[in-house]
Amino acid sequence: MEHPKRDLLTIGELASRTGVPTATLRSWETRYGFPRPERLAGGHRRYAESDVDAVVQVLRRRQDGVALKAAIRGVSPDPYPTRSVFAELRKRHPELAPQLLTKGSLVALSHAIEDECCARAAQPLLFGAFQREAHLRPSRERWVELARTARSAVAFAELSDERGTHAEGRLVEVALPADAPLAREWVVVCDAVDLPACLAAVQLPGQGTVPERSRRFEMLWSVDPHVVRDASRVAQALAEEYAPDRAPAFEDAPDDDPPPASRDLARGADLFNRMLGYLESGR
Repeated sequence: MEHPKRDLLTIGELASRTGVPTATLRSWETRYGFPRPERLAGGHRRYAESDVDAVVQVLRRRQDGVALKAAIRGVSPDPYPTRSVFAELRKRHPELAPQLLTKGSLVALSHAIEDECCARAAQPLLFGAFQREAHLRPSRERWVELARTARSAVAFAELSDERGTHAEGRLVEVALPADAPLAREWVVVCDAVDLPACLAAVQLPGQGTVPERSRRFEMLWSVDPHVVRDASRVAQALAEEYAPDRAPAFEDAPDDDPPPASRDLARGADLFNRMLGYLESGR
């Protein structure tokens, strides 16, 4: 059984002491790395007493007219900006086993998640990162359909300058800067209570002459609700950063920490990872 450390605060207690809602505290953590909690074995956040003073200092700076990012930097000199779903999952969940997949296998796995989770989940939060508009275009009709029953649906890609960020039905397409780390990533996130799943992959460098379907990616995937919720929060923060005027408000996004996956689910994921490894190696 997990035992909270003494003298540490839950996120609810930190919110009560500072007057900052739990959803806002999680948003600050995702976007700025502040406040930076300890994580218990089950993934629950715990905060030091000093975090109360730090959050109060940020609020005072904000009242003086200081921008939020500058206010946080004045209290926490080394906040980390979130720019990559893949990198954040590697950092927060080192237990996830990376897989090397060709683009053909990655497309198949992405479609399986879209068909099984995105299309069947009850009002999910959906996020997809397609790198370039040429990759988004053949999937646009599919994602517009998925967005019809989603709570919110966002697709990231390097869009042409004339289009910019816009809405395609209920699907919000967010333009990525050319230097955005997310522009190198392939992401599918279905944040739902009943059918959570996420996939994040980054294209390996040095493949300019490799045929499109044979290009290789380093990929992480999970159906652990806790991992999926972290991926969703990173994607929400990026949507708000790259499209502050058009991104969904995410006001009704879940702000709780779901329980981690059961041991049976973890064993099933381990088995699937081994199967993927054999399939990719041709054995």
